[in-house]
Amino acid sequence: MRNYPRNSPQAAARIVALTLLADGHIDKAEIDTLDRVDTALTLGLSRRELESVLQTFCEDLLSAAHLTWADTCRVDPTTLAQLMAEIDDPALQQRLLDLCLAIADADAHLAEGEAIVIEGACQHWGLHPGSRRQQEAQPALV
Repeated sequence: MRNYPRNSPQAAARIVALTLLADGHIDKAEIDTLDRVDTALTLGLSRRELESVLQTFCEDLLSAAHLTWADTCRVDPTTLAQLMAEIDDPALQQRLLDLCLAIADADAHLAEGEAIVIEGACQHWGLHPGSRRQQEAQPALV
């Protein structure tokens, strides 16, 4: 797997790419959603740069022996944790979760692979779908 700087647009785009590929294919509804929510701009990339990250991520998945391929594309738990660990900025984590949820919901069906990615992000980053960070919801102690 290629290495990207922590919290870089490329590291963030790779999480989006993982969500896109998690159900085994990328469909038109998901591509339309990428455009509708301005994913590239949101991540600080051009459309071409986003496509490049998607392509290189596919290459990395194809060359990795520790991945399993069936009807869906899944990374092992260790790799998933490593990918999520590259994003430690709370605001970026929330933006990515929102983007991934929009992509996963694009076809009105949450596939098992998409659920694994979303759950992995939530667990690793301490987030819940549809809500802001846990610590933001708690009252401040004085």
